[in-house]
Amino acid sequence: MMRYEWIRRLPWAPLLSMVISATLALWLLWRPDLLSTLPLPLRLPLVVLGAWALGAGFMHGLGLQVRPGWPRRLLGEPTCWWLLGVFALIVLWRAF
Repeated sequence: MMRYEWIRRLPWAPLLSMVISATLALWLLWRPDLLSTLPLPLRLPLVVLGAWALGAGFMHGLGLQVRPGWPRRLLGEPTCWWLLGVFALIVLWRAF
């Protein structure tokens, strides 16, 4: 866990998380066909991943604290960065 400690010290990390989450959310509102054209067995996991990634990114961006334990591991750092990165790459791959 110590190797991700530098992310917490960055003053602009919450702002970056909010910008990435908002950009992905607006992009999917503008182009919903990026996920809706996939077959159902692929679409459902990506929708769940997107909801989890955007939710974690917005929570981190707003500075909301999560209780210690498993909620912090699922929604806090560095998980929110991994989720946002994976989901952003999938959306970019589908767009181009």
